[in-house]
Amino acid sequence: MNLSKFSVNRPIFTSMVMLIVILFGSVSFLRLPIDLMPEFTFPTLSISAQYANASAEEMETLVSRPLEEAMSAVPGIEEITSTSSEGSSSIRMSFTWGVDLDAASNDIRDRLDRVIPRLPEEMERPSLRKFDPSNFPILIIGASSNLDPVQMRMIIDNQIKYRIERIPGVASLNVRGGLNREIHVNLHADKVKALGLSMDMIISRIRAENVNVPAGTIERGNYEIMFRTPGQYTSLEELRNTVIAIREGVAIQVKEIANIEDSWERVRQIVRVNGKPGIHLSISKQSGKNTVEVAKKALKEIDRINEDFPQIKLIPTIDTSDYIQSSINNVGNMALSGGILALLVLLFFLRNLRSTLIIATAIPVSIIATFGLMYLSGFTLNLMTLGGLALGIGMLVDNSIVVLENIFRLRESGYSKEKASIEGSEEVTSAIIASTLTTLAVFLPMIFVKGMSGVMFKQLSLVVGFSLLCSLGAAITLVPMLSAKMLHSTVHESESKKKWIAKLYDFSRRFFAQMEERYNKLLRYSLGHRRLIVISAAILFLFSLMLIPLIGVELMPTADEGEVRVSIEMDVGTRVGVLDEKFRMIREIVIASVPEIRNVSSTMGGGHRVRGSHRGEMRISLNPQAERNR
Repeated sequence: MNLSKFSVNRPIFTSMVMLIVILFGSVSFLRLPIDLMPEFTFPTLSISAQYANASAEEMETLVSRPLEEAMSAVPGIEEITSTSSEGSSSIRMSFTWGVDLDAASNDIRDRLDRVIPRLPEEMERPSLRKFDPSNFPILIIGASSNLDPVQMRMIIDNQIKYRIERIPGVASLNVRGGLNREIHVNLHADKVKALGLSMDMIISRIRAENVNVPAGTIERGNYEIMFRTPGQYTSLEELRNTVIAIREGVAIQVKEIANIEDSWERVRQIVRVNGKPGIHLSISKQSGKNTVEVAKKALKEIDRINEDFPQIKLIPTIDTSDYIQSSINNVGNMALSGGILALLVLLFFLRNLRSTLIIATAIPVSIIATFGLMYLSGFTLNLMTLGGLALGIGMLVDNSIVVLENIFRLRESGYSKEKASIEGSEEVTSAIIASTLTTLAVFLPMIFVKGMSGVMFKQLSLVVGFSLLCSLGAAITLVPMLSAKMLHSTVHESESKKKWIAKLYDFSRRFFAQMEERYNKLLRYSLGHRRLIVISAAILFLFSLMLIPLIGVELMPTADEGEVRVSIEMDVGTRVGVLDEKFRMIREIVIASVPEIRNVSSTMGGGHRVRGSHRGEMRISLNPQAERNR
């Protein structure tokens, strides 16, 4: 069946189909997740093992080496890297691209089960996790308050954390910093020794008294009543009155051999927000969710939390959605500008407003239809997919131009609108199909590239292919139908009344006449000096090849994300308090040197990214690039 003839003879049906495509594409566009880059998972697995109070050398000998030896025979592993530090060991396994990580995870778990008997009994069971970029925080919130640090941490854990975690799209909330409540039982060594008490006895007695014990059920009438014995401590006085042992008929209580303090855990990590002690709340989104949308919902909830808890101030210190939104907007604006410039160029060369409007319909229809295909393929709206659309905008009108030019030629020859539209499109259908397929052949091999580059550019190539196929469909259906309804044989038939169009027509006619005349002269010169032209082209080609080594190579271009990081490392074993003092000095230097600072957050000691009490990181959030001079 001839699509062009069918479209011309059934304009209402064609229009309805195009409207359906536009509606479906528009709905798909609103539902497309927004992210900076396509989702991908590095073929990397890591094992984390914790062994409290063990030195780095002991961690390497007792933990890291047995784990390395057990994992070295897992199929598909390219490299194993281990890092041993005080009380912690991390084993990172890199696999070849294309390996099924789920199957590899099962193999590693099997080997972990075999090697665990060789590890120290006191250490925790090693944990296995994937390296997934989508698990990185999209928002880091700094919390500061004048409240007691222990009370502040309890409020965040018990009343604020769940409100953020219940936001649709939020996967987890990681809380770092602050002080966790801890009850200290400070024993008097002389009294304990005089009474013949052991540490195991004291610990076991306190642990045995601090439990709730179910006592079974009894039947009472028509009901079964469950009983339990509440034994967990509810006050320090109950702990003080706990009986540890009986000597000569006299009960020995905890308060007689120890002092009880309501204190906090040992400080291993210090977090400061704009110079004040605080807490970091790292928000991670669920895989496949809209980063910008999740961040907006989280920020709205944070505003409500600030109103409900005025004693605690939550400040977004790092917001990756700002950079993503600005990057997507910039690419979208460039694509829109490119489309407008393409239409202006068409108007200048075609010298016909109606022809330009007919061809201009191919751009939005093809792009909106592409959004529908992107949604069905599970793509996100990111720099690669938008870059593919921007790349394809210039090619979207090529097929329509060829079809319309041939239709216009037949109209000038005296054909009717319908006949010119049908025969004009039929004559060039095979040509534009061949042209589209050759362009697709350029981008098709990018789908088969392996590694991270293949993941990154696969969506770009597919989006370009989607848009070109949609433009081909518009060229052989929509353009002939609109030409049969709107196209006239001459410009002045309906547009001569508009003076600015007539002036544009006359100016472009003179311009093209002069350009054609100069091109004829250049062509005659080239044909008359063939050897010179060939040698010149060869020299330019060789010169271009010589410039290749001077071109830099990098995975991604340098970008201004509005953030600067300062990493600090001191001698191994340095107390976190000493590190905090040095950080204060560094912060004063940073503030004096960087007036564009918006927020400063510091993390010192062991934590999510910083291993060891002798290391720290300062993250400096800057004003938007438009508000900075550098």
